[in-house]
Amino acid sequence: MPDTDVPTYSMAERDRRWERARRLMAREGLDALLVFGEHEDAGPAPVSYDTWFTNGRPGTTVIFARDREPISLFPMELFMMDHLESSGRGDTMWIPPENVRMTRDSRAVVGTITELGLTSGTIGVVGLEPYPPWYPEGIVPHGLWNNVLAQLPGAEFKPAAPAFLQMIMAMSREEIAVVRHAAGIGDEMVRAMVDTARPGVPESEVYAAAMSAAHTRGTIVPGMHFWSGPEPLASGPPPWAYRPQAPRVLRDHDIISAEVFSHFGGRHTQHQVTIALGEVPEDLARAADIARAAYDAGLRALRPGRTFGEVVEEMREPAAAAGGWVFGPAVHGLNPMIGLSGFPGDIGRRPGAEAYPSVPDKATMLAGMRLEPGMSFAFEPNYAIGRHLAHIGGTVIVGEDEPVELNPYTARILRPGSPHTPRD
Repeated sequence: MPDTDVPTYSMAERDRRWERARRLMAREGLDALLVFGEHEDAGPAPVSYDTWFTNGRPGTTVIFARDREPISLFPMELFMMDHLESSGRGDTMWIPPENVRMTRDSRAVVGTITELGLTSGTIGVVGLEPYPPWYPEGIVPHGLWNNVLAQLPGAEFKPAAPAFLQMIMAMSREEIAVVRHAAGIGDEMVRAMVDTARPGVPESEVYAAAMSAAHTRGTIVPGMHFWSGPEPLASGPPPWAYRPQAPRVLRDHDIISAEVFSHFGGRHTQHQVTIALGEVPEDLARAADIARAAYDAGLRALRPGRTFGEVVEEMREPAAAAGGWVFGPAVHGLNPMIGLSGFPGDIGRRPGAEAYPSVPDKATMLAGMRLEPGMSFAFEPNYAIGRHLAHIGGTVIVGEDEPVELNPYTARILRPGSPHTPRD
C-alpha cells in the first residue's frame, strides 16, 4: 500500500526559495533569471532546475524578474490542463494561472522578457553550461538561443549556473525530509531485488520487483543500471532495455551489479548495489573491502567547511596501492548533480580495452566547492581486482557536524537469504 505519511513542501518553502533567488540576483547584478528545464522523460539526473521554482511538472522554462514573481513557460497545452486539474483537486500551486505562458519557444522567451521590460536588462541564464556526460555544451537548443540573441540585441545575458546551482544544493529541512523519503524508497527497491534474485530467475523479474517497490510507494522512477553475470564489468541499463533480445537468466554464483535511482518530489537519491548469488569470490571480497575503506574515508572527510576536492582525495587513498583498478568516480553531488570526483583511466586496463581509443584520466569537477550543511552526495566507491568489481554505497548528506548516512544498507555486498538491516 502507498505510504500516506509523506513529506510535502509548504508555501514557506516556496517563499524561501524565491527570496534566495532574489538575493542571488542582487548579489550577481542580475535583473532576472532565465532557467531552462529538461523534458520530463529525461531519466536519471535530469536537468530540472525549473522545478525548484515551480514545484511542478518538469520541462518548463522559468523567467524570474527580481522585482516580480516567476513566470513559467509551458511546452504544451497538456501542462495547462494538468495545472488546472491539480488546482481543482485542492493542490497548492506555486505558479498562479496569470504567471503561465503556453509555449516556451524563442518567441515566448522574447515576448516574456519584453513584457517584463527587460529588453535592456542583465539576465542570468541557467542551461547554457556543460552538464556532463549528457550535455557537454548545455541543454539549450542552438536555434532557440540564436533567435533570442538576435531579437534582444540590447539585453546582456550572463552565465548564472555556477552560483545558482551551488546555492540550491544546500537544502532546507523540508527538502532534506523529501530526500530521506526518496532514500527510504530506494532501500525498499534494493530489498525487493535481493528478495527476488535467485538462479533461474530472469533479470527482468528482479528489475520489475524494484520498480514495483517504488511505484507502490507512490513515486515514478526512471529505471536503473543493471548487469548480471559471473564477473560483470559494465554500468548502464540492461541490454534488453535498448536492444531486441531476451533478458538474461540468473545462474548460480552470479553477481548483480546495479545502480538504483530513487526520485521523489523532485529530489533524488542513488544506491550502488552488488548482490552475490552464492559465496563471495575472494577477489570480490577484497575489492569490496577497499571500496568500503573509501566509503568510510569519505564519511570522515564530509564536514562543513572542507572542500569537495579534499573529500575526493581522501576517498581515493585506499585504492592507491591496492593492486587493482578503479572503475569510475567515487562520489558526486546530488540535488543537483554537480561536483564529480576525478578518477584515473584505469578502465583501459580491462582485457579487450586495447581495441578501443585510450581512456584519459578524469579531473575532479568543482574541487574547490566548500561543503555546507544540507548538501547531498552520492557515495559510490568502486574497485576491481581482475574482473571482480565491487560497487557499493548510497546517499550521504552534509550535517551540521557529522555526515548523515541515509543508506548504510547498500554500503556492502548483499546476498539473498541474509537478514535485512532494520529500516531507518
